[in-house]
Amino acid sequence: MEGIISTNMLSLPIVFLFWHLASCLPVPREAQTSDELQFAKVYLKSFYPIPMGGAAHKRSLPTMEDQLFAMQSFFDLPLTGDLDNETLVLMKQPRCGVPDISKYKMTHQRLKWPSDIITYRIVNYTPDLTPSEVDQTIWNAFKLWSSVTPLHFIQLHSGTADIMISFGAREHGDFFSFDGPAGILAHAFYPGQNIGGDVHFDEDETWTMDTRVYNLFTVAVHEFGHALGLDHSSNPDALMFPLYTYINSEDFSLPADDTGAIQELYGPRNLDTEKHNIISATVGGSVTSSNGR
Repeated sequence: MEGIISTNMLSLPIVFLFWHLASCLPVPREAQTSDELQFAKVYLKSFYPIPMGGAAHKRSLPTMEDQLFAMQSFFDLPLTGDLDNETLVLMKQPRCGVPDISKYKMTHQRLKWPSDIITYRIVNYTPDLTPSEVDQTIWNAFKLWSSVTPLHFIQLHSGTADIMISFGAREHGDFFSFDGPAGILAHAFYPGQNIGGDVHFDEDETWTMDTRVYNLFTVAVHEFGHALGLDHSSNPDALMFPLYTYINSEDFSLPADDTGAIQELYGPRNLDTEKHNIISATVGGSVTSSNGR
């Protein structure tokens, strides 16, 4: 009996140690809820309609696993093909509404404005800021792109410009509705006729001039990159990375990734011939936009 008791007593520390180690292990997350699954499906359909790796020419639609692999590859996440917690957390971060994998990128199309003179018009203003604050912020955002290219931006105060800038909520007239606060902050269209080049900001967001969410300059300068023809970059240090990260407009210069991309489209700025890249003009029909609209 004493031998049996001694053996059992000796095993107690081992059992306790096993229990202690097991209690320190992370608790597995429960399966995603139906709401999270539906959210993920909508997200993937919006931002990864075409899988990476040349699958744009497939006749069949991409599976959810295809789309998850594409997203995880883009954001340098573990390639599980599953809706794991790390992937879901990233999906819920505020971001740009333009797809990460566009048909233009997959087919190697390069959309750009045919002229170095590009007009823009602010159609309406957010009540979160004064009109002068919005004007200055938009001016600063365009100035960043003109600082490394030969592009000139002319502000129109009436008529139709190449880049029409507006604030709207939910359904706002372009078949790409916003989703309320957070989520998608804004979207833009690549250069072209009609809606091409236009930029829309979600009015359900609170727009600011400082670090409070969401900083208008940060979002505007990114969206103008799309309006000029740039796709999203998977480089987290790039301005064209799709997730929102605050930018201080006072000391920000265009990252090398974005500078190289925009100069591939329009070339570098010629400092010998260009003195003023931003022109603000009140127009009464005497200036024609570069796409003739």
